[in-house]
Amino acid sequence: MIVVVMGVSGSGKSTVGTAIADGLGMPFLDGDAVHPSANIAKMRAGHALNDADREPWLRILADHIRGAAESGQGLIVACSALKRRYRDELRSAASEVWCLYLALDRDTAQDRVAARTGHFMPAGLIDSQFGDLEPLEPAEPGATVDATGDLQVTLARARAAVTHFGGRAAH
Repeated sequence: MIVVVMGVSGSGKSTVGTAIADGLGMPFLDGDAVHPSANIAKMRAGHALNDADREPWLRILADHIRGAAESGQGLIVACSALKRRYRDELRSAASEVWCLYLALDRDTAQDRVAARTGHFMPAGLIDSQFGDLEPLEPAEPGATVDATGDLQVTLARARAAVTHFGGRAAH
């Protein structure tokens, strides 16, 4: 099982992804941890990434997905995967890549990102993320979970969606 937990900054990708990975006893990869340093510097300076900036990052993530699929160990990945073509690139790395889209509104994302400390993504880039966002399409393998409310409710919904996909319990 390979699950990409996707959404805009502040949607809870890392928190939800870690919880799902822990519950399944699977490895977790936070996409933020493999961003090239130039991307981090660009975002930290308040500049949105473009497709060319994201390309090497997506290749790194696809390599991790491919390796996990080849080893048969599975993987939970937190990655914004804002555009359909980004998700298609990640899906091209393995036969069964499923996306869990954590959906929330712009104001909630803005508030969450503004409240966190120690992260390179400034709240000023939330609008650019929503500008790039292409929510999951009906034909894409995955599910959408409302992430605007309480974390425990979001986690329960996410676990249920992943359990449905993978046929295993995600505690």
